[in-house]
Amino acid sequence: MKAISVSKPFELTVADVPAPTVTKDDDVIIKVAFGGICGSDIGIYTGGNSLAKYPAIIGHEFVGTVVETGKAVMHVKVGDYVVSDIVNSCGHCYACRTGHHNVCKNLQVTGVHSQGGFAEYAKTRADNVYLVDTDKIPRKTACLIEPYAVGVEINTRASIAAGDKVVVFGSGPAGLAVMQVARARGAEVLITDIFEERLQLAREMGATKAINVKDVDMRQAVSEFTDDEGAHVVVDAVCSPQSILDALDIVAPSGRFVVLGTGATPSEIPQVAFTKKGINVFGTRLNNKRFPEVIRLFEEHKVTPEKMITHTYKFEDIEKAFDVIKNEKNTVCKVLLEW
Repeated sequence: MKAISVSKPFELTVADVPAPTVTKDDDVIIKVAFGGICGSDIGIYTGGNSLAKYPAIIGHEFVGTVVETGKAVMHVKVGDYVVSDIVNSCGHCYACRTGHHNVCKNLQVTGVHSQGGFAEYAKTRADNVYLVDTDKIPRKTACLIEPYAVGVEINTRASIAAGDKVVVFGSGPAGLAVMQVARARGAEVLITDIFEERLQLAREMGATKAINVKDVDMRQAVSEFTDDEGAHVVVDAVCSPQSILDALDIVAPSGRFVVLGTGATPSEIPQVAFTKKGINVFGTRLNNKRFPEVIRLFEEHKVTPEKMITHTYKFEDIEKAFDVIKNEKNTVCKVLLEW
């Protein structure tokens, strides 16, 4: 079969590789229909994802049709349209025992540590597979269940609820998913970016306020948005050394700060930035079995993931897709691949 493989940074090919086969009773083989390109896929390609292992068949946002299952698989069958979670945990380490299998000590992430979904066929284990009702969720839109699961995870980590004033740095797919889930929970959200086109999309998707930090003083805007309290929650989807410092500056005393970045470049943070305000800082990674909640949000039309999809390419045109993401940052949101 054909698969998109990154052998090392900046070396990407559409390669011929063996198709996956059922070897365990809980295996599920999926004929891939659509895949969404994530920032972490770009990071693997550019070498900016410090968690990646090479060579890698990338892709972790994918949906498709079940073509084969192991004999223990009962909840889906051949012909079902499904989405797959990507978190493969050991089940017995401290993180798993305490209900945080998304940061398992022995974590294997599909598309990062093991074969991903940017291939004609993908194998996953049964407990990661969820049925998609295509009468309620369009086949293409279902590809965004995984990134919205990250949005739910972030909201859950920070206990975002009605009455919260939330600031999200960055109006890319991650920031927009966080924003829409927060709005669905009743929070107010100020979201930032440097591209007006992205901010307009954020407004269309329900942001309470969207500001261009090239033109607007962010601290003043946050002060006005929060009645001078500071942000109850800050979510950093920009993930630069400076954005962490900015977040610590605008977060309210006793507020919550969620860090998304996977880069290894250090930030110089004084200890007093944490202690003076008594803030809670949360690292977050992937999602912790949040797919069912996202599927409900999609089915009940409480979020609008279809608005994120700006480009679709045939999977063989992956390099064109990467070029568009690199060169058209102002207009690109979510780019899909189609098989």
